[in-house]
Amino acid sequence: MTLEPLEWALRANSADYCEIRLETRLTTRIVYHGQRLETVSTVVNEGGIVRALSHQGGWGLSTFNNQQDLANRVEQACHHARLVPRREIALAPHPVVIETLPAARPEASQRVTLEEQHALISRYNTILLGHPQIVDTSAMYIDRFVTVSYANSEGTRIIEERPMTEVMLGATARDGTNVQRSGDGSSSAMGHGALLELDELASSVARRARSLLSAETVVGGVYPVICDPRLAGVFVHEAFGHLSESDFVYTNPQAQEMMSLGRRFGGEQLNIVDDGTLEGERGTHRFDDEGTPTQRTPLVQKGILVGRLHSRETAGALGERATGNARATDFRYPPIVRMTNTFIEPQDRTLEQMLADVDLGVYACQAIGGMTMLENFSFSAGYGYMIRGGQVAELVKDVVLAGNLFSTLANIDAIGNDLTFSRTGNCGKGQGGGLPVGIGAPHIRIQDVAMGGRQA
Repeated sequence: MTLEPLEWALRANSADYCEIRLETRLTTRIVYHGQRLETVSTVVNEGGIVRALSHQGGWGLSTFNNQQDLANRVEQACHHARLVPRREIALAPHPVVIETLPAARPEASQRVTLEEQHALISRYNTILLGHPQIVDTSAMYIDRFVTVSYANSEGTRIIEERPMTEVMLGATARDGTNVQRSGDGSSSAMGHGALLELDELASSVARRARSLLSAETVVGGVYPVICDPRLAGVFVHEAFGHLSESDFVYTNPQAQEMMSLGRRFGGEQLNIVDDGTLEGERGTHRFDDEGTPTQRTPLVQKGILVGRLHSRETAGALGERATGNARATDFRYPPIVRMTNTFIEPQDRTLEQMLADVDLGVYACQAIGGMTMLENFSFSAGYGYMIRGGQVAELVKDVVLAGNLFSTLANIDAIGNDLTFSRTGNCGKGQGGGLPVGIGAPHIRIQDVAMGGRQA
């Protein structure tokens, strides 16, 4: 792919700033529900977006699927920018970059046949169906190869390949009217070959759904809770990470007070980072969708809030530097402030050491949903175990954690040494669909967590 059409189109720019982002998205999708093969498709989507900024007005946008009229799309975006109500927008500076970036590993660009892709997901679906009491399954294979071409009026020119292959598995077990579900998955930016050995993962999904049929609902109360890395990662993404996105902060006085730099959030052992440069993770790429290099951004250090995530606009508004976090779900949308790979840094505790100190508590695992309202949250774990006398005991279901972000972070009294990233993280903030993000944490232990459930 060449950037020459973008460079020619930018000559039509009459605004103070203009950028063009083109995408070519090749997506293969294969979906089973039970024994039914429901979807086999390969789709190529091409399109782009022009974004123009006028100091006489604001942002103007034009999205398109036909690249043949690109100069007119630039003129249209510039015209829109002058028509919108005027507001002060200052973009934080960033270096001019000219780079072409193929997929990080050559194997990610190697195509396999549709027959090979189908055989793989069919095998995993057969494993799910082979377990007793499994009455329905879902098995999805998605192979996505995105090529992003970017140019702006400041001189930045970037072509970047972003591959991602995913397998998502789910099983439904039934015993009379008792129905339980379980799911898991994996993904890789390294291509099909990295997902060839998920047989045990498929079996574990089916076994867990069956086991939940005989699990009791957790007894409601206030417990010390140990969160596995999956749940801890979702917690830090949903409850904390979104508050650190500065498009939420800079127009919201309440949020500015709540997320003021220097505020203590937790103990000395708590460090939270967003890092878009980690090799092989779901939120990794070299540049964001404004052409800003991604980077490692400390957010919390030794329990103190030290950083925020920025686009060029939010960084300019708050007098800080852009962090490479302006991301868009696809070419239909302008970039907004989004996380890349957000995680709690590991410390030195083992899971066994955390368990040993708990007489009665809950070991909560995975995450199936949740909601946040400013600093308040509620999360549903996929399943859990009671902790009795320092040991993992019986399986429990309907594990729902609720609380206040600040008191919960302050109540983290142990952080594990086993940092793990989820291979299935997506974020739907503001733009529908799912933007791949890295969600990571070690095991963490939190004191005094309120948990809904049955009466004893």
